[in-house]
Amino acid sequence: MSAHCMLTGARPGFGNHISFSHRRTSRRFDPNIQSKRYWLPSEGRYVRLRLSTKGIKTVDSIGVEAAVARIRARGVRV
Repeated sequence: MSAHCMLTGARPGFGNHISFSHRRTSRRFDPNIQSKRYWLPSEGRYVRLRLSTKGIKTVDSIGVEAAVARIRARGVRV
């Protein structure tokens, strides 16, 4: 699985690691992706979502039903 959030769409950022001698090498800034299981009452089942920590806070504030609706609107299968 790629390191991206199903809800917010956060993806890795790319940049350079700069050493003490100022030599640059490529590096990757991954979002903090967590796998979390939520109960979806409308379908009577659990859904497992791969969310960033910001996405988890968003689900806590808007609710799991609205979050799943947003994820499906983006075209992601839940």
